Amino acid sequence: MSTLGVAFSTESTSATARTILSEALRKADPVGARAVENETSWRRNYLSHFRRAVEAGIGEPPAAQAIAADGLAAARGAMRFGDVGLDEAISGTALSQVFHTRTIQGTAAAETQLTVPYRGERLGGKALTDQIEVWAATGIITQSCADALKTVQANPSWLRLEGDTIVILGAGAEMAPYRALLRWGAEIVAIDLPNPDMQARVRAHAEESAGRVHVPARIMTNGDDDSGADLVTELSAVAHWLDGIDGRLVLGNYCYADGSMHVRVSMAADALATHLTQQRPETALAFLATPTDTFAVPAEEVAMANQAYADSSRLVRAPLRMISGGRLLQRNYPPGADPGICDALVPQQGPNYALAKRLQRWRATTARQAGTTVSLNVAPATRTRSVVKNKALAAAYAGAHRFGVEVFEPATSNTLMAALLAYDLRADTAPQAEPWQDEAVNAAHGGLWTSAYHPRSALGLAAVLGIGALRG
Repeated sequence: MSTLGVAFSTESTSATARTILSEALRKADPVGARAVENETSWRRNYLSHFRRAVEAGIGEPPAAQAIAADGLAAARGAMRFGDVGLDEAISGTALSQVFHTRTIQGTAAAETQLTVPYRGERLGGKALTDQIEVWAATGIITQSCADALKTVQANPSWLRLEGDTIVILGAGAEMAPYRALLRWGAEIVAIDLPNPDMQARVRAHAEESAGRVHVPARIMTNGDDDSGADLVTELSAVAHWLDGIDGRLVLGNYCYADGSMHVRVSMAADALATHLTQQRPETALAFLATPTDTFAVPAEEVAMANQAYADSSRLVRAPLRMISGGRLLQRNYPPGADPGICDALVPQQGPNYALAKRLQRWRATTARQAGTTVSLNVAPATRTRSVVKNKALAAAYAGAHRFGVEVFEPATSNTLMAALLAYDLRADTAPQAEPWQDEAVNAAHGGLWTSAYHPRSALGLAAVLGIGALRG
């Protein structure tokens, strides 16, 4: 295992994850904490423990906040930057790298209305409003999400995010709002790996846009591209560089990596968030929550799912359940659940992915409690490269529509999520009574929350049905 930059303090990522989750549950659910500690097959059984870390906070806001705060504290204790902790790594004065700022000014005219690419068209005006209402009526997005999107439509001046500088960690990621914000004329700090191809794309999008982009750059003497930064290995330099950027910052974490590197980059981003919100309390934070996680779901979505179950064909469902010993096509929620628990964790994505995304949710919870402006919205299932390279997930996504789940193209998803970011930064809404409710507001879950069936109980069938579509 590489020990450069942000790294696990032990060789076992599974042991680290168990420690983090058990400490998160210690106060709110001591029995659950012991179950995590005694788990002998983590990679097989981690899903139930991550579910428990949601259930233990429902109905008890202090418990949910303790889970988040204690989980983050355990994660910081479990990670190192060389020989020091993450906080010390950022505050240290000895820098291995110093960045200067390169600014790219786009020359295009800013878009002044919200439009969304969808199925070969770009929807705006009434066509977009109609589609938003269809998504809400069919359970693809929550009604609160539909209302938020229509509010942004009615307030197009929000799109530019005048006065804010949006720091996009993982600017080249398919789900990042980089290109949408550029079309709207936003001020952006784009941080991604110092890879020539990646930086060429970041630069090209900026030049063709209506926005202004600042990138970290280093002094090079051999003529190579000097743009970009590695957050994991150059954390301190990135923090010091951002300290010199004027205006209110909105720090958005859109980074993705395979395996344990996803946890490492998530913790680097979290250390940066901690630093910036301490040094500049006006800093806002932004995240995207994955729909393939465990969430508490409001009664409205539960009712839609139960109606879908009642409307489904028992003649099809009953034989499949009998043949599978009850594993296939399980009901998504019990009748009347309020809230329900949508457990859409996907084992193919692995425990490191689950931990990285849960760390972001925990940071959103603790930041809101501290009075920080936070944008965290559930994004729909999306055909990103990282997903479709997994053949099983690609097949499941291809067959998901058979079970009421809509899988979006990246351009649609990132535009919708960029619009929700604008809403969160401009609408001045108050936090909900409980952390789970904050996560449920404005959710674009793609139909996973309103599906008749427990997601994992339909995943295999969706994959079988999707194989033919992929071959076609």
